[in-house]
Amino acid sequence: MQLIRGTGGESVAHSRRSYQEIRSGVNDEKGTRTMAQVKVYGLKEYMKPKQTLLSEVIHSCIIDAFQYPVKKKFHRFFNLEREDFIYPEDRSDRYTIIEISIFEGRSVEAKKMLIKLLFERIYHEAKIDMNDLEITIFETPKHHWGIRGLPGDELQLNYNVNV
Repeated sequence: MQLIRGTGGESVAHSRRSYQEIRSGVNDEKGTRTMAQVKVYGLKEYMKPKQTLLSEVIHSCIIDAFQYPVKKKFHRFFNLEREDFIYPEDRSDRYTIIEISIFEGRSVEAKKMLIKLLFERIYHEAKIDMNDLEITIFETPKHHWGIRGLPGDELQLNYNVNV
């Protein structure tokens, strides 16, 4: 483990993994894996041209905050027509909502790190103002998930969510 500086200057523990470990889907020294589903909502005219960039930025944040495997990417984009997306007057047409569903178990620090990374990187790389971005993390027990024909808590994937 090494300590790195978080977005607010705080020290955050971060394991040093090889690129090969990341590409193979290994999450940590124990060889375990994690799960996340991402939904992104925004106006079609503004989000569609940035969809690939947003996906890459969001995924990089999840990798860094949750020690998530590079190959595990589950993103869905909801490019809405103007009449289907109602938002407050103090938001611009670039208003974007990100919802992330995860197994419960990650630390408060890891979830806060994810939120900070998303705000910073999306602002700097996708040019979406922080006032135009809202993020919600939905954390549910594994038994609330159905994956590959089984409840999530019955899967033998050895998922590690305790980061």
